Amino acid sequence: MGKVVSVGMARLAKPAEHAEDEERARPDGRSLAATLPLDALQLADSPRTTGVDAEHVRKLARLGTPLPPIVVHWPTLRVVDGVHRVHAIRLRGETHIDVCYFEGSVEDAFIEAVRLNTSRGLPLTRADRAAAVLRILETHPEWSDRLIASAAGVTAGTVGAVRNRSTAQREQLNTRKGKDGRLRPVDPAEGRRRAGVLLTERPDASLRRIAADAGIALATARDVRERMRRGEDPVPHRFREPGVPAVPSGPARPKTEGVSGAADADLDVVVTGLRKDPSLRLAEAGRALLQMLSVPLLLRGDRTRQLVEAVPGHRIASVVRAARGCAQWWLEFAEQLERST
Repeated sequence: MGKVVSVGMARLAKPAEHAEDEERARPDGRSLAATLPLDALQLADSPRTTGVDAEHVRKLARLGTPLPPIVVHWPTLRVVDGVHRVHAIRLRGETHIDVCYFEGSVEDAFIEAVRLNTSRGLPLTRADRAAAVLRILETHPEWSDRLIASAAGVTAGTVGAVRNRSTAQREQLNTRKGKDGRLRPVDPAEGRRRAGVLLTERPDASLRRIAADAGIALATARDVRERMRRGEDPVPHRFREPGVPAVPSGPARPKTEGVSGAADADLDVVVTGLRKDPSLRLAEAGRALLQMLSVPLLLRGDRTRQLVEAVPGHRIASVVRAARGCAQWWLEFAEQLERST
């Protein structure tokens, strides 16, 4: 997010054609903001949906003390905070106003406007805050509900409700940025499943690389690897929800030569349906079966070619025999299942 700069920085940043040369000193010894002519300011993009409150402007104009500097976005000169003060100064018949400069993007300037108008001065209405939450969700969808709530002066639950109703977001992000600046997964189970798929696809990759590609912590990636070595589900029971697959799942792979697209699609549908069955997901033997059924979904396209090229010439016959043996075992398993019905 941007920041409000002090006069030293403002003198370097502010547009020279509008800035006055004079500075005054505050009682605390810090420099007071620079001065701008009122006509140079842009009064637009305010978080107040109902516009200027005329009565509040008159109250400010009647005050006998100097008004605090307004905050202006550089280089657009849009008023971030202090629109009512601008109108009050104009009502007094004055032509210039003290300003501080905000350095940042236009989107961040709007968020700063919301934050300042919820912490001081004439408070934003409930409708103003709701509209601000929706706009911040559009420009910063990766922000957590708590972080947006702190800027808009609402509760995290309110942000969550607006987020759920909003259709403006173009994609569902896997992580959210918290108030401490750290990114955390929205669904811890999804990151673990993604790590499980990556560990299956790239068994020689470092844990640090797996963690980075899966968007999880290194310690989480290590736990996923240990759970898979023990034949357990990568996702602990506390992270599972009804209807969520309990085995690693990844994006669709390119189709394998020699296998029809319809057959691939049918296999995806069947295995995905099995993954959602609690009677399989909640039983150790069922989870093991689901993991074995998921392996063929990974052996397609470029992955298959890589495996073929990895087999040395003197081991081709042995690998072929092992592969045919596995296929035969699956056929016998399928026949036993058919006979058991």
